[in-house]
Amino acid sequence: MKDNNFLQAVFAAVAGALAAYLNILLIPVLVLIAVMIIDYCTGMVTAYCTATLNSRIGIKGIFKKVGYLCLVAVGMVTDYLITSALLQVGIEMHINMCIGMIITIWLIINELISILENLAKIGVPVPSFIKKLIDKLKNTVDDTVNK
Repeated sequence: MKDNNFLQAVFAAVAGALAAYLNILLIPVLVLIAVMIIDYCTGMVTAYCTATLNSRIGIKGIFKKVGYLCLVAVGMVTDYLITSALLQVGIEMHINMCIGMIITIWLIINELISILENLAKIGVPVPSFIKKLIDKLKNTVDDTVNK
C-alpha cells in the first residue's frame, strides 16, 4: 500500500510539472495524443479489414508516434533556447512556444488526414468537404511555415 501511494505521488508530481512546463501547449499535446491513438486504432482496423495486419508494421507505427512526441519536445526545447538567448541580449519576446505549437498543429493535421484515409479504406463514407477542410488546414500551416 505504501508503494502505491509513493507511485501515485510521483505520477502526480510528474504530471503537474509537465502541465506547468507545457503551459500553452498542454491542450494541443493532449489533442495530438488523442488523435494518435485514434489513428493507430483506425489503422489497425483498416489492416484487419484488408487482411494486411502485421505486428512489425504495428510496432513501427508505435515508434513513429513516439517520434512525433520527440519532435514536439525538440520544438519546445528550441523555443526555450531561442527565448533564453534573446533574453540574454536584452530582447524580450512575448510569444511562447511558437515552434512547438506549429509542430504540434502540423502533426495533428497529419494525423487527422491519416484517420480520414483509414476510414475511407474500411468503407466509411467520408464527406468530401471534411477532406477539403483538412487539406486546406494543412496547406495553410505549410504556407505559413514556409514564408
